[in-house]
Amino acid sequence: MDGFLIYLQDELRDAAVKEEQQLHVYSMLDVSGILNGDEQDTKDEILRTPTKSGQSKVEANDSMHYTFEDYPTSRGRAETDTPYGRRKNKFVIQQTGCDLPALEGRRTDHGDDNLEDDIISRVRPGKRCSLQVHGSKPEPGCRFMYERIEDRVNHLENRILKHAAVCHASGLYDEPTDATIASQKSIMAVGMICCDGEGRLNEKSTLLQCSAEHSGGQRVRLDLQKLRQFSIFPGQVVGVEGNNPSGHCFVASKIIDYIPCLKSSSVNFPPAKKQDLDPEFASTDEENISELSMIIAAGPFTTIDNLYFEPLSDLLAYARRKLPQLLVLMGPFIDSEHSEIQKCSIHKTFDEIFQLEILKKLQDYVEYMGSSARVLLVPSTRDAHHDFVFPQPPFDVQLHDVTHQILSLTNPGTFNANEVNVGCCTVDILKHISAEMVSRKPADGLPWDGRSKLANHIIAQRSFYPLYPPAEVVPLDLSLAPEALNISSVPDILILPSDLAPFVKVLCLGESNDVEEQVKCLCVNPGRLSKGDKGGYFVELNYQGSPQTSSASIVNI
Repeated sequence: MDGFLIYLQDELRDAAVKEEQQLHVYSMLDVSGILNGDEQDTKDEILRTPTKSGQSKVEANDSMHYTFEDYPTSRGRAETDTPYGRRKNKFVIQQTGCDLPALEGRRTDHGDDNLEDDIISRVRPGKRCSLQVHGSKPEPGCRFMYERIEDRVNHLENRILKHAAVCHASGLYDEPTDATIASQKSIMAVGMICCDGEGRLNEKSTLLQCSAEHSGGQRVRLDLQKLRQFSIFPGQVVGVEGNNPSGHCFVASKIIDYIPCLKSSSVNFPPAKKQDLDPEFASTDEENISELSMIIAAGPFTTIDNLYFEPLSDLLAYARRKLPQLLVLMGPFIDSEHSEIQKCSIHKTFDEIFQLEILKKLQDYVEYMGSSARVLLVPSTRDAHHDFVFPQPPFDVQLHDVTHQILSLTNPGTFNANEVNVGCCTVDILKHISAEMVSRKPADGLPWDGRSKLANHIIAQRSFYPLYPPAEVVPLDLSLAPEALNISSVPDILILPSDLAPFVKVLCLGESNDVEEQVKCLCVNPGRLSKGDKGGYFVELNYQGSPQTSSASIVNI
């Protein structure tokens, strides 16, 4: 009976509103808005009541977006109502973890910026960077969960054979032989590190699995006692020098965990997708070559206590003032581990939230910045609205953007911007390797940088995810595009977002006494833009021709 009375009251109210268009009937939603300090917004909304029936889709979406009962991303609360909004230290440079000099001429708080500075920054023209996305697999809409055991066997076998071929072709090592055959003389063997059980790897449980071509895929126990230092993990393909006196245990005297890599300039990448090419950069000016300004951030882009996406809004406001040529945003965007997502307390689909909270903001950003702004999105396996598979296809971003200012990349993926080669992967491989790695530090007290060592493993293995078996949270599917995991050359910049402490490190690949010159790579872990109910970190980077001459800052948002 109560429900029927409410229905009749609603009918009378709607009839009264139709008779007088300027009449506004207050409800509980308006009362909640007034209590939260939004009375002025409510009045403005009444004054803007359209007299025409035709409204654009964007206006309709915005009106839905600002209601209280749709989902918890409503802007009904003021910014200071959240722990994130009440933070005091905004945009402060992190002093540790960065090998490069900090950027000059930076402000630490946007509250000091006046309107005149904002107008000057807005009208100042920026330089549009060239951008080419390499490779296109896996593609959006691909079918997965069809992996066979044969796919994994072939992938691991190819990794071992490729490592053996490259080591021998370098001329620095002898031709690899079978490590399972008893031999008193020193030999060279190539295989994959694995554990003899299902527990965690340790020095006593280390096995070397050789290739099926050379030894039928047999395993032999690996003795590491003679090694002064080492760093190994399951799935790592290594070259081992030593002997096997009994035929049951290979005594290692040296481990070669580095594959000689070609420089990026000497490798032909797969052709870029046609829609990702910039015709105006067919002949790039010399002044733009190998110079790139970037802002790099990784999700989550909202705090754990709400879906307001305040950190993302602050990041875009920061980018409007700094005018980077390229804004790299890495997932998760709609985090499947967020409390509101897990409780299913929202009244919108994940795709709708992504469109309204992410793409809408990015479209506003590029319109504000002009044609020089570029945005690159990289998905994550934690994205609730995207395929839960790794390697992961790019977002199917349907935007009416004729200038291709907003692009999406596969995960993992590589791209080229102003002749700077960049590789990135949103799976937390650094954290996964650190949980499984076994190492022995040098006894003579030589410096040991654990974070650089973790990042070096990625380049040394020529793989974005060399760990095998993979972590339980990684939906590895090698039937899709196993070549997408390969790093064909050393990139100029390697972006690996992780839950570990953020850093910017210059990696030196190879040994100092090698015949070939050491190849250097700039590895960036931007951290997470939000941590719990507080702000996190992002990285602002100016690449100037080489890692040594570049500058970067780790910024606490």
